[in-house]
Amino acid sequence: MDFSVFFQPAFSGGGIYLDWVLSGIKWTLLVSILAWIIAFTVGSVLGVLRTTPLAILRAPATAYVEVFRNVPLLVQMFIWYFVLPEIVPQGMGDWMKTQMPMPEFWNAVLCLGFYTASRVAEQVRSGIQSIPRGQTYAGLATGLTLPQTYRYVLLPMGYRIIIPPLTSEFLTIFKNSSVALTIGVLELTAQARQISEYTFRTFEAFTVATVVYVLITLAVTVAMRALEHKVRVPGYIGAAGK
Repeated sequence: MDFSVFFQPAFSGGGIYLDWVLSGIKWTLLVSILAWIIAFTVGSVLGVLRTTPLAILRAPATAYVEVFRNVPLLVQMFIWYFVLPEIVPQGMGDWMKTQMPMPEFWNAVLCLGFYTASRVAEQVRSGIQSIPRGQTYAGLATGLTLPQTYRYVLLPMGYRIIIPPLTSEFLTIFKNSSVALTIGVLELTAQARQISEYTFRTFEAFTVATVVYVLITLAVTVAMRALEHKVRVPGYIGAAGK
């Protein structure tokens, strides 16, 4: 093993191969964090809609979850990047293909975000449905409307309950970001592969990539455990670590 390869001049672009690794980390974090914002926002809305008593709201949310959750992420990535510009109106399609800034990056963010939203929606739904129905009735009995009951009673409790599974989804989105290399995003895995191809130091390149992924996931896990401990509800989460 010779990890000094990362301090050798890079094949192209100037700098050293370590710069390629740092660039890959940057794009991995950007894709993952922006996709998570989309996933958490859209998934929360869908999760709430799937628990409402109105079938007209539940049906489209359920259809979204079933479609996005059951189509492989790689297939969805190709659809967003190669197919979507061909099926939207021509003007928009031409813009997406020729004028859209960083199309690979934004298509990866949108694909990963909307795919993960279907998984977050199921977590939110399960969190809300795990709350005893009596709390909903109590909220309505005090004069709260149904939206207010969700806002002030169900969601604050539901989010606390689902912190552990949401942590898993947050970790998964970092790992799934590696799929973005298939459409040209030079995230961490793509940069490791490039370094391997140019230097023939495959073991060193992917060892460093593996260590970075482990450090990111450990940092997220520690942060979410601290959050879980702070907001835990006795009898629901955090009891074992109390």
